[in-house]
Amino acid sequence: MYTIARRIGIRQALQAEAPSAFAAMVLAERFYKFHSFTLECLAFLATWYAVSVLLARLGIGPEAGEAMSESRRDATQPNGRRAWRK
Repeated sequence: MYTIARRIGIRQALQAEAPSAFAAMVLAERFYKFHSFTLECLAFLATWYAVSVLLARLGIGPEAGEAMSESRRDATQPNGRRAWRK
């Protein structure tokens, strides 16, 4: 967690992961009743990861905008003109 906060900042980390963390927390609270803190914690983390991947693949959230801008940056030539893709 420290590495994420240091690399991209706390604000960006929260913007990127808060929706998926909230959804995972609701799912875990509603459905996970393992009577073991460790198992419930591991299941929550796995659910958080799965929801985060799902949202990124669906193009929902800040990751989608970043990926889109990176692909635009890759498509531009050094002189600022757009490259033709074949």
